[in-house]
Amino acid sequence: MTSGLWELVLKGIWTTVQLLVLSALLATVVSFVVGIARTHRLWIVRFLAGLYTEVFRGTSALVMIFWVFFVLPVAFGWQLVPLWAGTLALGLTYGAYGSEIVRGALNAVDPAQQEGGVALSFTPWQRMRLILLPQAVPEMIPSFCNLLIELLKGTALVSVMGMGDLTFSANLVRLALQQSAEIYTYILLIYFVIAFALTRLMRGLEKRLKAGIGKAPGNEKAARELKRAQTTGVGGGGVA
Repeated sequence: MTSGLWELVLKGIWTTVQLLVLSALLATVVSFVVGIARTHRLWIVRFLAGLYTEVFRGTSALVMIFWVFFVLPVAFGWQLVPLWAGTLALGLTYGAYGSEIVRGALNAVDPAQQEGGVALSFTPWQRMRLILLPQAVPEMIPSFCNLLIELLKGTALVSVMGMGDLTFSANLVRLALQQSAEIYTYILLIYFVIAFALTRLMRGLEKRLKAGIGKAPGNEKAARELKRAQTTGVGGGGVA
């Protein structure tokens, strides 16, 4: 390929990476908000979160992209540029899958941990932040890694909007050179390299998050926190 065609492919890679990062951030926020809502004590919150999950998990990501890009402007007058339309459609769709990962990991935490938080008079938010999430998040990482790879492959769907991502750029190069086998082999390798890098990154994050789980609180900071809880009488354990 000529330098101009390689430049086109490189721009497509950059667009794909941008879309991946933005939609992954949105999907992460949606996953935790909806996933935590699925475990809420109020049935109406659980119902609304479950309804969102079923709707977005049960619809096609490709059709959702079409809906956001073509129907949303007609119905509400909101015209989004392709990058933001793709981010919104993919983030909301894959966030629905991620919410089930969050819900499952939270429900897998030992109920005794939750009861311990109640005994210490922690609020529901404190129990979630200090007890449940620190134990559940490391268990979410392998599933989130798989979902992130699926999201990477799903970014190719935005090419139907004419967005200059990696797949769209590759198709333009193919039309210019009439070399389908060579061009698409290059693109497969590029997607594989990005996916491999993401996998290694997520595995490193998983090891780091799991490093402190199961260790005794032998450091001074943990000891100070325990002493403070005892002296302030939290959960009835104060000095008489």
